[in-house]
Amino acid sequence: MADDKAKEAKGAQPAQKTAAPAAALQRAVIVKPGAKQEAKATAAAAHAPQSYKGITVKMTGKESKDFKGIVRILGKDIEGHTPLRSALRKIRGVGHALASNLARAARKELGLKESEWVGEMKDEQLAAIEEIVKAPAKHGVRSFQLNRARDKEAGSDKHLTMADLQFAIRQDVEGEKNARSWKGYRFGLGQRVRGQHSRTTGRSGLTVGVLKKAMKAQKAAAATSAQDKGGEKEKK
Repeated sequence: MADDKAKEAKGAQPAQKTAAPAAALQRAVIVKPGAKQEAKATAAAAHAPQSYKGITVKMTGKESKDFKGIVRILGKDIEGHTPLRSALRKIRGVGHALASNLARAARKELGLKESEWVGEMKDEQLAAIEEIVKAPAKHGVRSFQLNRARDKEAGSDKHLTMADLQFAIRQDVEGEKNARSWKGYRFGLGQRVRGQHSRTTGRSGLTVGVLKKAMKAQKAAAATSAQDKGGEKEKK
């Protein structure tokens, strides 16, 4: 009897072993993603890079609720993670030295931090920064750093940016052309204006040196062909 019970127990063991994996598979199918997995998925979707007009914004997780991914300053779209000084350098008409001075003035007047992102700034602060860029002389910037110091039309120091600067440059060129000055004459030909050498660099339009070489090559080829023809006639 004892032998029969032992045989029955041995025969039952494999059945239990095969049943356990099937139960585990059923549990694996039934289990749903938990709250942690869902939180990770939502965080990854929130931090995914976003693009707007060619500007890619990568969220780091350190942003506040009011963070703006793209900030517009004087018509220029700037990525929100950019510090103020670097953001001002992206504006046409603002160089490295002027951007440093403007950022220093903005920090002093608005109480901003040096490493603060432009995306964390309020709309009122951005508007004040635009006013500082439009009139740097009123905020402690010296006249030699302005691009229109002692302007001919206004008679005072001005600083132009973006489309206003492009329009002013175009008007200056047209004025030189209408006055028929030497600069205007060179502008009309598309040549260099400030006395630079143009023999080897900056050549455009009719390049006289190349034409002379081509004419010399043609004359030499014509002379050799004439000699060959004359030799053939003498042989005949």
